[in-house]
Amino acid sequence: MTLTVGDKAPQFSLPGNAGSTLSLSDFAGKNVVLYFYPKDDTPGCTTEAKDFTSLAKDFEGANTVVIGMSKDTAAKHDKFIAKHDLTVLLASDEDGTALEEYGVWVEKNMYGRKYMGIQRATFLIDAHGVIKNIWPKVKVKGHAEDVLEQAKAI
Repeated sequence: MTLTVGDKAPQFSLPGNAGSTLSLSDFAGKNVVLYFYPKDDTPGCTTEAKDFTSLAKDFEGANTVVIGMSKDTAAKHDKFIAKHDLTVLLASDEDGTALEEYGVWVEKNMYGRKYMGIQRATFLIDAHGVIKNIWPKVKVKGHAEDVLEQAKAI
């Protein structure tokens, strides 16, 4: 990852769920949890989205918005949200521009096969657009709780 704590978070404006457009600048004055995940409706990604959803009120109380981002289409995000009753916002980065700017579009290796994909990672961005914490190569279990504790500390 090329971004570090203290850097200004790269701006983005992308299609979101429910026909919205999600831009980082829309949330000025709020903290933003921006989590990157490989694919809607897969086991780890579903667990992560449900964990963030279950803590939605706590994040709201910490003046924090949660946005998930993948290359899935906005329509696929809508189905994912409906199927699992998710409350997190989901952004669609089909061309991968934001994924590259955040350094999460990486070469992966599975069973000896190399391919490009999204590294599960989370960025905590403060109300002024500054990166306060980065979790690279996220392990899903307990992650949302850890991020919440850091968001409360800002």
